[in-house]
Amino acid sequence: MMQMKNSTLRIAPSLLSADFARLGEEVTAVIEAGADLIHFDVMDNHYVPNLTVGPLVCQAIQRYATVPIDVHLMVKPVDALIPMFAEAGASIISFHPEASEHVDRTVRLISASGCKAGLVLNPATPLQVLDHVLDQLDLVLLMSVNPGFGGQSFIESVLPKIEAVRRRIDATGREIWLEIDGGVKADNAERIAAAGADTLVAGSAVFGGGRYREAIASIRSRALAGRQAGAVA
Repeated sequence: MMQMKNSTLRIAPSLLSADFARLGEEVTAVIEAGADLIHFDVMDNHYVPNLTVGPLVCQAIQRYATVPIDVHLMVKPVDALIPMFAEAGASIISFHPEASEHVDRTVRLISASGCKAGLVLNPATPLQVLDHVLDQLDLVLLMSVNPGFGGQSFIESVLPKIEAVRRRIDATGREIWLEIDGGVKADNAERIAAAGADTLVAGSAVFGGGRYREAIASIRSRALAGRQAGAVA
């Protein structure tokens, strides 16, 4: 497993918005532009209404990825794919509790496979799902859109949910990342970070304009301003 950066704020470009005809080049380009992670969305046309990529593609980009690969599994059932993605080069594997028959077992399987374990909460998923597994997690990923497609607009009602999860994480005293995925861009990065997020997934906001370095720097700058504002508050 690749060593993860222990920075106060991380930007994770989502390959869902990249040019799949030259995926290796895209990975290299966003890393050179300042990406801290590569976010790798896996959809099965069953748990979500879309079909993307599998372990073979993850393995193919591994040689280009000098930062951790952050695999987000939007699949059901989920357990069988976890060892495959761990072997394919994932550093982090996150899954949705609705896709697992036994959430505790799935979390332990990710850890036993040598990866950081993350749990993903959809906009309407209650926080109570964290009650008995938060102490085992390395990451909580909050969806700020309904999963399945890129390019959606940020759901504003997720902001208080970010604040609530941040309080839960802080109460554990552990270093657990709080990641946000969906509609993230420079215009809302400040509010997202002020609410308590430390890891921001951005797809079309990075890949859409073709100026990766400027896009990542803009999101990071606004998010860092938000973190400072949140610390003062």
